[in-house]
Amino acid sequence: MARIKMVAEGDATGRLAEIYAASKSRSVAKVVPEILRTMSLRPDFLAAIQAASRMHFTDGALTRAQHEMIASYVSALNRCRY
Repeated sequence: MARIKMVAEGDATGRLAEIYAASKSRSVAKVVPEILRTMSLRPDFLAAIQAASRMHFTDGALTRAQHEMIASYVSALNRCRY
């Protein structure tokens, strides 16, 4: 059972519904990741986090795959499933 209150995808309205739809369209699995839903009570914050994430994972000095590999490794070190 989740300890963080989250807005379910079917209950999202307005700006949150738009953010969820955009997130789902960019997702390979076509889902809204739980880590994003934990910020659903603050759509303004969620939008800012998503913008920063897109910038972070854009190809630059490192490829997106390299960014993902580093993020996965750090998550494993921290025993975080995300």
